[in-house]
Amino acid sequence: MDTTQKTPSPRSAPNTGARRAAWRILQREGRRLEETPLRTLLENPGRPAQLRLEAAGLIADFSKQRIDDAVIDALIGVANSARLPEARQYMLSGGIANPTEGRQVLHTALRRPAAESLVVDGEDVVRQVHEVLDREIAFADRVRSGEWTGVTGRPITTVINIGIGGSDLGPVMVYEALKPYKADGIECRYVSNIDPTDMYEKTKDVDPETVLFIVASKTFTTLETMTNARMAKNWLINSLENTGAIERTLAAREEATAKHFVAVSTALDRVAEFGIDPSNAFGFWNWVGGRYSVDSAVGTSLAIAIGPEGFADFLDGFHKMDRHFVEAPPEKNVPLLMGMLNVWYSNFLGADTHAVLPYSQYLHRFPAYLQQLTMESNGKSVRRDGSPVTYETGEVFWGEPGTNGQHAFYQLIHQGTRMVPADFIAFVNPTWALGDGDADMHELFLSNFFAQTKALAFGKTSEEVRAEGTPEAIVSARVFTGNRPTTSIMAPALTPSVLGQLIALYEHITFVEGAVWGIDSFDQWGVELGKVLAKQILPAIEGSSEALDAQDQSTRALIEYYRAHRTK
Repeated sequence: MDTTQKTPSPRSAPNTGARRAAWRILQREGRRLEETPLRTLLENPGRPAQLRLEAAGLIADFSKQRIDDAVIDALIGVANSARLPEARQYMLSGGIANPTEGRQVLHTALRRPAAESLVVDGEDVVRQVHEVLDREIAFADRVRSGEWTGVTGRPITTVINIGIGGSDLGPVMVYEALKPYKADGIECRYVSNIDPTDMYEKTKDVDPETVLFIVASKTFTTLETMTNARMAKNWLINSLENTGAIERTLAAREEATAKHFVAVSTALDRVAEFGIDPSNAFGFWNWVGGRYSVDSAVGTSLAIAIGPEGFADFLDGFHKMDRHFVEAPPEKNVPLLMGMLNVWYSNFLGADTHAVLPYSQYLHRFPAYLQQLTMESNGKSVRRDGSPVTYETGEVFWGEPGTNGQHAFYQLIHQGTRMVPADFIAFVNPTWALGDGDADMHELFLSNFFAQTKALAFGKTSEEVRAEGTPEAIVSARVFTGNRPTTSIMAPALTPSVLGQLIALYEHITFVEGAVWGIDSFDQWGVELGKVLAKQILPAIEGSSEALDAQDQSTRALIEYYRAHRTK
């Protein structure tokens, strides 16, 4: 059965009269439109121009989405019924947009120009941001120039960022995406997993005399991050002592720690206790959630890698998309429309997942980054007022770069029973203009990008299959239903500014969805329970019979298996 042909019906509408009415209008327009496949909609010669919108330096082509003017109006009506403009202004002006933690949500302030001002609770947060940013950039310059050295006087050649969640996923994604802009002679690596193999692999070929560790933890208590930080410190000291680079004295160890470790944290007492000079700690604020922090001091490794100008361009890209989100009218507002389309497909058309398919190998970590951004934000079953939601929230985001995905999971998107809305991302100009003989490899690459969205929209009918001479017995196997929605996002090139625009685009998409669903997109209580239980279980693993007896029978049996088979 082709789920793309189901009659749209909301999986229980929100609980106010105005919002229910808006949802019913969207439901009605969806029923009307289901009789008109994308093939027919695309016969309108003006459709591509009408539905290709600009946002900062990006274009978003919605012509292969299952929409028309009436559906767009209905989507905007749903957004207005949820008071989206008011929610946006409340967040941007410093209201408590994260009510369960009692916090403001001001990640957009991280990329506002220094000339601007935003006073919240009597403090100009833009001024505070630029004070930290100036220190961060100055430090990055010292590392890049060779002024900052390790304990033996040699310049830094390897930067290892230790973090987890947003303190890892964001920086590593951006670093991979912007490798062409990286300074020669400096490599960045990222450690997040407390599986010791992660630290081993990232340090096994590193010269301890030329490495700099950045420990990113706001509180300097994050279990995984601090465990890895202590492991890195032990590795550094042992390596330097074993090679004779430093003496086996407390003073030498303290000096080595101070020269090879800096922090991204506001807990200066704990930073100092670890052995890091508090003047080498770069803070960020409670109004910055981890998954929204890559453009804060969490991006210190990136400032080192791409330099002050590259990092400024990166921040400017964010800001350009922020302005578009605030200033563009609803019918031209790309993040608003993309967020509303996600709501429509999730709540009316039965889509449970959303694919993000970048046609750029440099963006190979972008879908993983979006997984945290979107699913940690909107994977909620309780409204902001504490009442349970009665409709679906939060899609499963996933994806891989093209063309790799074409030979893996595209089969399901094309011919499976599940509708998977997809965002295709590509760039006009290649980073490296390589060829295969006379063939332009980038053009071959992009031919796949264009072909996939066309195939998903138009499909192939049984008549078309038969016309190719296909034996009747396998005609059905070669039919493509089409009518599968995609958005094509393009830019002239993948630059720091464009990457900032892309990240901000999905930040705002996530906000739109959460506002319409009436949930708190900025807390993450679901992350906490597992951490708490891990602390309780650790003594049982270490050998405490009392702690073992306190576990449920299933967990106890697994721990017993582990203890019975552990050999080293």
